[in-house]
Amino acid sequence: MDRRRWFWALVAAGALVLVSGFVVAEPARGDATVRVMTYNVRGVNDPPPRDWRTRRKLVGRLLGRHDPDLLGVQEGRWHQIRDLAEMLPDHRWIGLGTQGGTKDQILAIFYAKRFEVLDFDHFWLSDTPDAIGSASWGNRYVRMVTWAKFRDRRTGAVLYQVNTHLDNGSAESRMKSAELILRRVRGFQAGVPVVMTGDFNAAAGASPVYTTLTGAGAFQDTWTTAQKRSTQYGTLARWHPPRRNGRRLDWILARGRVRTSWAEIDPYRVGGLYASDHFPVVAHLRIG
Repeated sequence: MDRRRWFWALVAAGALVLVSGFVVAEPARGDATVRVMTYNVRGVNDPPPRDWRTRRKLVGRLLGRHDPDLLGVQEGRWHQIRDLAEMLPDHRWIGLGTQGGTKDQILAIFYAKRFEVLDFDHFWLSDTPDAIGSASWGNRYVRMVTWAKFRDRRTGAVLYQVNTHLDNGSAESRMKSAELILRRVRGFQAGVPVVMTGDFNAAAGASPVYTTLTGAGAFQDTWTTAQKRSTQYGTLARWHPPRRNGRRLDWILARGRVRTSWAEIDPYRVGGLYASDHFPVVAHLRIG
């Protein structure tokens, strides 16, 4: 089935792919650097002061600090995605709930108006990746990928962004998910750079998932290839103060002609309140 027929089949089935804006005018700002952020914003079931109503102001301030051109969001619920869209008025977004439509967690990519969407799709991390809401391999939750192909109106560069959230309970699921993602990425247009954002629920450096995704011919970790970087903190802090040299579970990976000038983990807080139980990771990239 071609993409247009597939899209309308989803609409008819009530599993509408959520896409906000395709062709918009680019604002005049900045240079050729692409600021990429990955951020697990945490769900909505925490009591005050960790509830979303309290935290969303901090999230808005944090986004304002970094002003990402491309933002991969994990764990967002529908009303959280709407709030993020208000926080980022110069962005559009693509996403879909893991159960289809707006149901359950939404894997969203927010993109600045400098980018034109050339293509997009979703797949599920399971034995039946094209089946909405499918799960295999001992997943605790339904897991999926949102990806988009962009053209940067500012530079003319074309790139893909892949956004994902691997399972926190099943090591087998994480490995098979990584292998599936690599197979799908190898089907992208040859020679076009790929940036992957995500909460991988596996430690950078030593975990089998990291080794698989950063193996020969796969991705590079922008944290390790960056010309300069901030202090390293563990990215899953669980509302506690940041730990230096802690485990990085949230990564920005890159494949192809991508250079990283700066990488950062931001343990932003106001008083004792954090915007999420995860810290966002930011990378400043040159594409092509």
